[in-house]
Amino acid sequence: MTEQQSGTRSKGAKLWPFGPDLIPRLLSAMVLIPLTAIALVAGWLLFALLIALVMAGAYREWETMISGKPPAWPAIVIMGMIAIIAVAHPMNGAWASTVLFGFALAFAAIFGGALRGWRVGGLAFFGTATIAFLAIRGSSGVGVWAGVFLVSIVWMNDIGAYFVGRIVGGTKLSPDVSPSKTWSGAAGGLVSGTLSGLVVWHLAGWFLETPSPFVIGLLICLVVSISGQLGDLAESAVKRRFAVKDSGDIIPGHGGLMDRIDSLTVAGIVLWLIGLANRGLGAVPQGILFW
Repeated sequence: MTEQQSGTRSKGAKLWPFGPDLIPRLLSAMVLIPLTAIALVAGWLLFALLIALVMAGAYREWETMISGKPPAWPAIVIMGMIAIIAVAHPMNGAWASTVLFGFALAFAAIFGGALRGWRVGGLAFFGTATIAFLAIRGSSGVGVWAGVFLVSIVWMNDIGAYFVGRIVGGTKLSPDVSPSKTWSGAAGGLVSGTLSGLVVWHLAGWFLETPSPFVIGLLICLVVSISGQLGDLAESAVKRRFAVKDSGDIIPGHGGLMDRIDSLTVAGIVLWLIGLANRGLGAVPQGILFW
């Protein structure tokens, strides 16, 4: 490469710091956001089917990543169990999903083979996230607001981190785990995710006529935003452990399903635990928004 070519490329990078994946990301968002919104508002079985499809697909990517080959029969059975856990929740309640989850863990422990630990760990994570998402949605209109609250924090966190990190750059957040992430991006994501969550927090209180303290909303937004970023780093660490760049290629600009939901799953589990601790198993959405 000549010095002139190098200078031209450097200048172009400064004028357009976002790389070639920005347009595919935007196009993917145009499909994923309406699909998620429709399923979230519809609730019940439609939302459960979406969660079943996504989480079973994510576990398929997990299995391929840890084994280095297409899923064998134990993994296919586990995928089916995750889907059944999701569908059982709206039809038979959280306890039915929990019991099925226990059977699935026992199956993975018995038939996991040489990858038993990774298979049980993956099932434990994706199964817990499945139950968490369905509990957050619940069966009432409050669950719609709770779901919007979650995705607004996580998605705006990702967007803020992407743009601020690309524009500002600076010190790497964790170069050994994810070389592209920076402290500036993490700060930008934390700010944008928290502000977005606070807007939804205020609107939910107004529309549901049950306003909750601003300070509690702020703390929840911060905790959920940080947990989402930690989820992203955790997935990057696992991919580095198995020398995989992307978990898959099903979503243009993002990679696989795991790459798209890594932040959302961890943040969702944390938010579910908050709602669970506040109001109990049967009122998780209310436990998230009503204080």
